[in-house]
Amino acid sequence: MVEETAIEPTHDGELKPDRIEAGRRFTWGTGAVWLLVLAFLLLLFFGLRRTQEGPIQMGSPAPQFSLTTFDGQVFDTTEMRGQVILVNFWASWCIPCEQEAAELQQAYANYKDRGVVFVGVNYVDTEPEARDYMGRFEIAYPNGPDLGTRISQAYRIRGVPETYIMSANGDLVEAKIGPYVSLDEIQASLDRALAATAE
Repeated sequence: MVEETAIEPTHDGELKPDRIEAGRRFTWGTGAVWLLVLAFLLLLFFGLRRTQEGPIQMGSPAPQFSLTTFDGQVFDTTEMRGQVILVNFWASWCIPCEQEAAELQQAYANYKDRGVVFVGVNYVDTEPEARDYMGRFEIAYPNGPDLGTRISQAYRIRGVPETYIMSANGDLVEAKIGPYVSLDEIQASLDRALAATAE
């Protein structure tokens, strides 16, 4: 409990300026702390509510987003309409992510000229570690940080790795929770997405 300090009057009955200023500082400081706590609780509430809504339904429109890559380029899914888009959520500290990293890069090399776009969304990470991870696995497709976890919240992810594939018209057609186990599995998902686009 905070003990309040009485503001003593001067001999002529006026309040001492230093006591008034101390009271104001206490009030503004307390207000700022409560605002920060309230903002955090609201953010937590909306994040939990999105998680409880469950995964995005197959066949529904996939969340559109823009991402500034580690190379400073802006990747915008709305500008990629007409192509299949693979969105991979990953982190350098995620061991299961390493199990699929080389295969995702190989799939990108195999499909980049077939109307398929890859983008990596780096989740709750630091840039030096993320860049080191990309270098180790020679990842060449666009990757960037998910600032404020805005994109991962839109996709309602529960962890990493998770991968979502949207058709050329922007609908979600494939979702993989956890790492891909092989290059064949990734390519089968992309083939299905391309076939859905052709229909």
